[in-house]
Amino acid sequence: MTTKVPSSSSVLMHRVFVYGSLKRAQPNYPYMTDSNNGKAELLATATTVQKYPLVIATQYNLPFLLNLPGQGHRVNGELYRVDEKMLKYLDWFEKVPTMYQRTVVELEINELADVVDEELSPGSITEGFVYSTTTYQPDWPSLPAYQSYDSNGDHGLKFVLRKDRH
Repeated sequence: MTTKVPSSSSVLMHRVFVYGSLKRAQPNYPYMTDSNNGKAELLATATTVQKYPLVIATQYNLPFLLNLPGQGHRVNGELYRVDEKMLKYLDWFEKVPTMYQRTVVELEINELADVVDEELSPGSITEGFVYSTTTYQPDWPSLPAYQSYDSNGDHGLKFVLRKDRH
């Protein structure tokens, strides 16, 4: 979750697992690459060790990881190393603590990115922060659960950008 990166300055970095609209090729990915929000480096693709329900909900068709370990599927996503500024931005973006809560999840590393991190290798287990929710509607656990989210997926549910929400 939190690591100290060796450098001339002492910088705390955090690992964050994204599974929805913040992944590469998804509608909110530009927020991950905007240096005004902080720094984010892709470390690897990863899968949750435990199963969780990943559902698409609300009139805006947003992906939510319900904090119901043991239900649903092992969820695929991306593991990033982010600085404190980006972590605070993501907390704001994900409306912590009302909409999502930042919790710790165990992850199995799939494929490494080009960033060097000696602690990670394919098949290894690590921890990272994830934005999941315990503040969901009663019917959400009965919605279809997905292993992986794609805003253009077969589900046919059009993701509504924040700027287009009323």
